[in-house]
Amino acid sequence: MLETYNTYHPDLKEECGVCGVFAHRDSAHLVYLGLTSLQHRGQESAGIVSINGRMNRHTGMGLVFDVFKKEHFQNLRGHTSIGHVRYSTHGSSIIKNAQPLLVSTPYGQVAVGHNGNFTNADSVKKQLELGGAIYQTTSDTEIILHLIARSKKKNLPEAISHALKKVEGAYSLLFASDRDSQNKPGSMMIAVRDPHGFRPLVLGRLGSSWVVASETCAFDLIGAKTVREIEPGEMIVIENNQNFKSYRIAEKLPKTSLCIFEFIYFARPDSKIFGKSVYEVRREMGRQLARESPPPKGIDCVIAVPDSSVVAALGYAEQAHLPFEIGFIRSHYVGRTFIEPSKPMRDFRARIKYNPIRENLKGKKVVLIDDSIVRGTTSKKLIRMLRDAGIQEIHMRISSPPIVGSCFYGIDTPTKEELIASSHSVKDIQKFIGVDSLEYLTIPGMLKSAKGDAAGYCVSCFSGKYPTKIYQEKSAKK
Repeated sequence: MLETYNTYHPDLKEECGVCGVFAHRDSAHLVYLGLTSLQHRGQESAGIVSINGRMNRHTGMGLVFDVFKKEHFQNLRGHTSIGHVRYSTHGSSIIKNAQPLLVSTPYGQVAVGHNGNFTNADSVKKQLELGGAIYQTTSDTEIILHLIARSKKKNLPEAISHALKKVEGAYSLLFASDRDSQNKPGSMMIAVRDPHGFRPLVLGRLGSSWVVASETCAFDLIGAKTVREIEPGEMIVIENNQNFKSYRIAEKLPKTSLCIFEFIYFARPDSKIFGKSVYEVRREMGRQLARESPPPKGIDCVIAVPDSSVVAALGYAEQAHLPFEIGFIRSHYVGRTFIEPSKPMRDFRARIKYNPIRENLKGKKVVLIDDSIVRGTTSKKLIRMLRDAGIQEIHMRISSPPIVGSCFYGIDTPTKEELIASSHSVKDIQKFIGVDSLEYLTIPGMLKSAKGDAAGYCVSCFSGKYPTKIYQEKSAKK
């Protein structure tokens, strides 16, 4: 995750982020800035496609600042641009999977960036292959482009709507094309959100220009104002005259399944998603955790595993009437490419990222807040570091319920067998990671904090019950 905002979980991979700007002379630069705000949603690769008569593309592996240099924007001139930051949840970590993807179709050149996962990707891909499709990537996003190219509809918006009827799962999609809805030369930007609304997607305004992004924090950086969320099952089409039209892509909408984990971990705390402040929901989760699992007597302070757990820890400390202290200093300059040369040295991944403040911890009894436990291995290493720093007691509190199921909607979690809570009790996990006590936020408490219920949010990773059909267990990442 972006070092300033989110804790890096080696067992919990990020999803993706999209940003687009329509009708602005500096569209590519604005998308570039928007992508830096969305860097926490993916650090594997980044890309921008712009329209200037023809469509130009630049992608690369790594962070936005590393992928784009001043000279690249000479080739990205245009009044409409879309961009993408990626962490693979389906497909390999290679340059050919970097997005936005750009292809030629009967509807002109079409670029697409995708946040989410098609749950029936394998079966649709096989059907397309039987029809002669040849794939250039291993990403499930390419499937939608093949379906669009095969459509017999009269224009791109209708072709996209037709194609989406053949896929299932989670998708927040951002398209750009060098033709309008009349198939005439021009420019068009299309944003679509799946009928369940798993992933966030918001519409904004920058003067007379339109902006679309995964989170509102991208708008804040470029000075855009939020207009509204793109609704579940909605397609928004923006073309030459700069007006947008809204279409429904499903005749009957299912119950919404907004990803609750966006509040817990993925979204930036300064964003507003699903109509709510991420900061306020995350802080309320900490307060609710303190109500459900109050601290034992004699606790000196509350500390957090930085950085994504800090807001919840503030809420916990506030509700428990305890001081909040900084327990760890986190290095923000160590990426996921840190080399682990041998098994005995693998503990250095935790040590190089976190260093406890010994003078602030020695002899104390603390409540340690973290947002989740996945495999438990990282937590175990952090607890060992705190013990070595001289902490007397560690009572761990988790601001989400136990993760018992894999995510199939755009988060690259481990298989169910690898999730420690899927086969171990809380007491077993407590013993494994080495804390004096361990408590989790309950599912009802989590939903209450988000001011919603199970009918509106997806809680499948905590309940094991999925809102859509799951076709197969996720295979290991290639």
